[in-house]
This record gives sequence, structure tokens and C-alpha cells, in this order.
Amino acid sequence: MAQIHINPENQTPETIHLTVTDDGFDFSTAKQMAKEMAFEKCDAPMILSWKNNKTGESYPDYECGVSDRPFWIRYAEGRNANLTIDFNDGDFVFMILKM
Repeated sequence: MAQIHINPENQTPETIHLTVTDDGFDFSTAKQMAKEMAFEKCDAPMILSWKNNKTGESYPDYECGVSDRPFWIRYAEGRNANLTIDFNDGDFVFMILKM
């Protein structure tokens, strides 16, 4: 069962933290849940980047320049991501543009 903890501050960008305790919870399920939640927030959301900390995979999966922050985060922020959905304290993270 998912417990939804929405950031109480009315900030832009918005971050939603979710805890899912289902043993079968995986990246595919998290991505589908993130899409559904994003569509509740706007009519045309776009997932700009993501990180699967269980496997170490991310999208986009390349590095550009030197920075102290991962490229997948800089990529989404550079494209004005305004919604982040974080499952299980970073297991799966999706950065989304609400349009």
C-alpha cells in the first residue's frame, strides 16, 4: 500500500515522496504510478529524466561536463522540470515537466 507524503510547502518545483511496501514493487510499476500521478497534476506531463537506484541506471545515461550533481538531474532542471516523484527514499526517482 502506498503512503503519499506531499511536500507541504507550496514550492515550485513540487516534490512528492511515496513509500511503497509491496514486495513486487519494481521500476516498471513505479514508472506507471509516476505517470498516473503526473496526469492528475496536469494534462500533458513529460518524464524528462529518471534514476533507478536499485540498478544504478538513469536516463539520460551519459555525462556532459564536470559537475558535483548527476547529469540526469541537471538535464531535467535545464528543461524546467517542475515535478519530482520519489519512491522509497530514492529507489526510483522521476523528474517531470508539467505542461
